[in-house]
Amino acid sequence: MKNAAGVELPEFIKGYGEVKPFAGAFAGYGQVRKVAVRLDSVQPGKTKLLESIDEAIEKVNLRDGMTISFPSHLRNGDYVINQVMEVIAAKGIRDLHLAATHIFPIHEPLVDYIKRGVVTGLSASYISPGAVAKAIMKGYLKNPAVLRSHGGRPRAIEGGELHIDVAFIGAPTADAYGNINGVQGKAACGTLSYGIADAEYADKVVVITDNLVPYPACPIEISQDYVDYVVTVDSIGDPSGIVSGTLSVTKDPVGLRIASLAAQFIDEAGYIKDGMSFQSGAGGTSLAVTAEVRKRMKEKKVVGSFAAGGVTGYIVDMMNEGLFRSVFDVQCFDLKAIASYRDNPKHQGMSGSLYGNPNTKGALVNNLDIMILGATEIDTDFNVNVITGSDGIIMGGSGGHNDTAAGSKLAIIVTNLIKGRLPVVKSKVTTVATPGETVDVLVTERGIAINPRRSDLIEKLKDSALPLVPIETLREMAERLTGVPKPIPFSDEIVAVVEYRDGSVIDVVKKPLD
Repeated sequence: MKNAAGVELPEFIKGYGEVKPFAGAFAGYGQVRKVAVRLDSVQPGKTKLLESIDEAIEKVNLRDGMTISFPSHLRNGDYVINQVMEVIAAKGIRDLHLAATHIFPIHEPLVDYIKRGVVTGLSASYISPGAVAKAIMKGYLKNPAVLRSHGGRPRAIEGGELHIDVAFIGAPTADAYGNINGVQGKAACGTLSYGIADAEYADKVVVITDNLVPYPACPIEISQDYVDYVVTVDSIGDPSGIVSGTLSVTKDPVGLRIASLAAQFIDEAGYIKDGMSFQSGAGGTSLAVTAEVRKRMKEKKVVGSFAAGGVTGYIVDMMNEGLFRSVFDVQCFDLKAIASYRDNPKHQGMSGSLYGNPNTKGALVNNLDIMILGATEIDTDFNVNVITGSDGIIMGGSGGHNDTAAGSKLAIIVTNLIKGRLPVVKSKVTTVATPGETVDVLVTERGIAINPRRSDLIEKLKDSALPLVPIETLREMAERLTGVPKPIPFSDEIVAVVEYRDGSVIDVVKKPLD
């Protein structure tokens, strides 16, 4: 047979296989992607830059029943979901599965789309308290919502369980060919880590930006070879909305005592040493633990390997002081973290998959020594709830909770024994997000409980002056002060499914009875 260049070729070559003949310089466009579709936007001389979101939706041929994704780092400052969904709803498209990284109060317009059947499925790593969470709990969403961890979400995307038809990625900076970064522009947010799996595996990728720059948009975090179209809008969001809670060390005496006890435990357990790795949250008590660990590292002249996770200025300062050699960042939480990620080569971004996907050749969480975690509830089997509140309503999500608990050598829960006049330690949590077998220690202001599975820690600290008690004792202490809360009555209707990081179902959320 002859190919388009006039070369005579055999149909089969031994040691090579079946021959696919050259058919023309542009005949094979789109065939090397994950799906065999013609992508006219990538041909020479063609532009990816479109006039509007409406035009982008037409170009990607969005239809009823598809899955659309919105990886976002602007959190409660994100405008992209609302902008895109407004156009989709106006076009009469229905029955969509919306695969987000986060849902926040700013996304309240989704409630109307859920009621109207525009959105019938929703998955996320975190759903903040607000109108969308309440709508899910009332059963307005046709299909149960699915809650996945930061590592579980890219695992599902890469494994084909969560197939994305169209990804809409908000980019603080982009060029007309689809190279994007998050460190420049008025909506600079730092890393774009959560969007990497979406860009690589979605059938079509649309970048939404409010800062179009000349080609190339260096530094490039997600590159042009994954992007089909680029749309400019007035604003993709407000970076001040990234902060959802406190970013300052608590001044509460109870929180400070918890932090001091936690740091002392970490030290006595032998984890504050050269080469240590560390992650903590951005809440007041977690930051207080970070401050105490920082003090002990300085006193002992310890140089750690890396700090990781959602990164704050406190972690950046520790790196700059020489306490850590590097930082791995999946979400910048403040301006200092954004600037450090932009300017310091030791401050590395990482995809959600690299961070916590259990099906890769090595998730970063597997190299974590110390992880400081919070809890809405913890039970006497050390199972942790960070998904539902005391009223049974969705108010969060695993995020990286069960990823880091599974991977780290020392997973510590820090929490007040009582919150809102209710005990945090219970006989059974309302919703299991993180299994107790991966949780090592609970630190409260009234005592520290070591998981009986960690006999090594129990032996090492048997002569410690720390207030070590069984977790059952902490539950009894709390209940003496608050009483035993009445169980929340639920119906049999499942409104959300909680997946563990490996894709198995660890719990479900049911609709509360009126």
